[in-house]
Amino acid sequence: MVATEKRGAAPHVVVLFGATGDLARRKLLPGLFHLSMSKLAPELRIVGTSLDDLDDDGFRRIAAEACEQFSHTTVPAEDRKQWVQGLRYVPQAAGPGALSTTVAEEAAGLGGDVKLLHYLSVPPKAAIPAIRTLEQAGLVKNAGVVMEKPFGTDLDSAVALNASIHETFDESQIFRIDHFLGKEPAQNILAFRFANGLFEPIWNRTFIDHIQIDIPEKLSLEGRAAFYEPTGAFKDMVVTHLFQVLAFVAMEAPTALASDAIGVEKNKVFRSMVPLDPRNVVRGQYRGYRDEPGVAPDSDTETFVALKCEIDNWRWAGVPFYLRTGKCLAEGQRIISIAFREPPKSMFPPGSGVGAHGPDHLTFDLADQSKVSLSFYGKRPGPGMKLDKHSLQFGLADTDTVGDVLEAYERLILDAMRGDHTLYTTSEGIERLWEVSAPLLADPPPVRGYDVGSWGPNAIHQLITPHAWRLPFDRVWRSSK
Repeated sequence: MVATEKRGAAPHVVVLFGATGDLARRKLLPGLFHLSMSKLAPELRIVGTSLDDLDDDGFRRIAAEACEQFSHTTVPAEDRKQWVQGLRYVPQAAGPGALSTTVAEEAAGLGGDVKLLHYLSVPPKAAIPAIRTLEQAGLVKNAGVVMEKPFGTDLDSAVALNASIHETFDESQIFRIDHFLGKEPAQNILAFRFANGLFEPIWNRTFIDHIQIDIPEKLSLEGRAAFYEPTGAFKDMVVTHLFQVLAFVAMEAPTALASDAIGVEKNKVFRSMVPLDPRNVVRGQYRGYRDEPGVAPDSDTETFVALKCEIDNWRWAGVPFYLRTGKCLAEGQRIISIAFREPPKSMFPPGSGVGAHGPDHLTFDLADQSKVSLSFYGKRPGPGMKLDKHSLQFGLADTDTVGDVLEAYERLILDAMRGDHTLYTTSEGIERLWEVSAPLLADPPPVRGYDVGSWGPNAIHQLITPHAWRLPFDRVWRSSK
């Protein structure tokens, strides 16, 4: 083990609620395994708990299979076997006392100043009971708690949820997770904006015409009807993901690269957002959704949403932000597209090609293999003045450090251990976003049908006119070397 002081955090006991669930198997257990094997995390002990009646060995078998199947790093099988042998498990039926005893045993094994991190990988209705269990077990002091979305379903429920959590945990102990912000390319937005004198001076309404944040998914419900039916695309994706990405794009420069300073600037963006106008929202439902198991035959739940929102401040007044996400669409993408204003007058003759391919764009691909592209017009070789659209592209895969990329959940868990809230959501921010969303929730437009494998209902084109959606791209990303 590497010395703790070199790892940036005290030793931790991680208590994983929902330890046998899908998220735990696919992301959390492999992520904790990778952190434990790396030089990044402190010394860890992990205690799993869930409704399943298992013993330590039963949980270890589940964890071993999860790490073997879903780990994104290659680790010797012997190391994996040794790691899972240190895992502990407490069925929830055993009660808070049993959980407290097991955590105390693991903390004693670490020695020194041990901290706790509780990860609530549970459905929304189980979050408060899990917190009550932690309170009864005496596991609140010197602890942080990571909570999964959604954080309420409207303003009233978000306020009530935060008040209930604050009865047990202080706001400084709470980490409301958005895995999108844990991705390397999302953080690259901050680096790109604030480290480069080329772009920050033009990052405003004078030079930018409009911005698109486009996160379509090819996936269907994947058996999650019980969660999705009362939630829908807007509550599932826009409030918790797309609005958070929007804040990174739109925020002012923070006074420091620190969680408090960044949180202040994100919340300023949220306070400046104009409440959503239902007339600027398109809701859709893919054909066949109502035939999915667990879906009501007359369901009004949207599986797709596109909207226009505005930020009423000096930097962004008059610049529309177009957001789109949905299920069963043509491609799975994670795109931010910044459209720059076109020159006020063109000296080029008709037929030169200027304007034929739209404005210049700066495009961020937020997929795991981060890419950035800047498009521009350039002269076509040969006689006359014919112009074509070209692009400068950068891909993370082209660098020598691509192997250092942390998976989103790994980064966010590590930040929570260090007490770093930079990539997490505050109670103030989430309550303001529900306030902005209130007009839409009170008067949602009707859902419109769309075909599986399309880009959504046809009404999305009227929403964005006179502009056009950038997906699908006319040009593809260049492949890496």
